[in-house]
Amino acid sequence: QVQLVESGGGLVQAGGSLRLSCAASGSTFPISDMGWYRQAPGKQRELVARITRGGSTNYADSVKGRFTISRDNAKNTVYLQMNSLSSDDTAAYYCYAEVVSPGRTLGYWGRGTQVTVSS
Repeated sequence: QVQLVESGGGLVQAGGSLRLSCAASGSTFPISDMGWYRQAPGKQRELVARITRGGSTNYADSVKGRFTISRDNAKNTVYLQMNSLSSDDTAAYYCYAEVVSPGRTLGYWGRGTQVTVSS
């Protein structure tokens, strides 16, 4: 069973920065894609950014140029550097990881970390 533990959320003023981290453990196979999703109150969970094991990335249009996703494969850890934060970025942020084993791909979620941006 893969466990994902997020850290780095909190309260920040508009225009500020935060860095989220997510460490994965318990996988017997290499972790494939990792990513961050977010969910604001009353809204659906949405993709923020994803990164492949090889380092290819994709971002939601709303965060391009402000957020940067990265990972350390040796540590099974993914990061999200968030700059120029606005109140629209306020949400619970969830880490996601995929594990590819023979014949199947499983996705795992962290419990979430709250990011609140005050205007």
